[in-house]
Amino acid sequence: MILYEYPFNESTRTMLRLEHLFERLDVLVARDAPVDHHFALATLFEIMDVSSRVDLKNDLLGDLDRQRATLISYRGNPAISENALEQAITLVESASQALRGTVGKAGHALTANEWLMSIRSRINIPGGTCEFDLPAYYAWQQESPAKRRSDLEGWISVLRPLSDGLDVSLGLLRDAGSAQNAMARNGQFQHNLSAGRSYQLLRLRIDPSLKLVPEISGHRLMVSIRLMRADAEGRLRAVPEDAPLEITLCA
Repeated sequence: MILYEYPFNESTRTMLRLEHLFERLDVLVARDAPVDHHFALATLFEIMDVSSRVDLKNDLLGDLDRQRATLISYRGNPAISENALEQAITLVESASQALRGTVGKAGHALTANEWLMSIRSRINIPGGTCEFDLPAYYAWQQESPAKRRSDLEGWISVLRPLSDGLDVSLGLLRDAGSAQNAMARNGQFQHNLSAGRSYQLLRLRIDPSLKLVPEISGHRLMVSIRLMRADAEGRLRAVPEDAPLEITLCA
């Protein structure tokens, strides 16, 4: 099944984007080629850019605090494993404590590194990091993979509290939902959302053999899904056929 996720608010949208960037960063750092480590740096700068545009740290701390309060309210519930519950509370508290220990916005400490910032200022210019533009950067790319990876991991460590906090918050959010089977009639599916509940995330699974791509829209009262399929030229066209879906709404 192919999993698609749709955020219902800007905060969740930002967290999903950052999660995507951190996942890409980890893949690139693990490789050895200089070009992979170049794009790892580009991804690192993207994370800094996304994080600097919003008060993400305080938003994430507030979300972790809410998650912790919800978990604590389950203490004494006979239907819930006390051991699993206490592990989840400890995980939230550890992530929150590490995030509170960071100074300023995510990655702010890296802005004091002049060498990194010289790369950041030119990396979006086509060909702007050539050896004649940034000879020191070119020399770094000739270092061993282990040396480059060590440097990258050192810079990324500044962002790890943010990454860990995102993992905990999004993991708990996803676990809060319950999957339901549904049918998109004639390629369309609409669902009225429960009044009084604030949904943050829609998770949608589709059988890959159907070759369908969902076009999702939604707000606090309704979610709508239109199923599309690429034609011979790659353009998406609406399909008038029934298709099974698996939908999870996370509040």
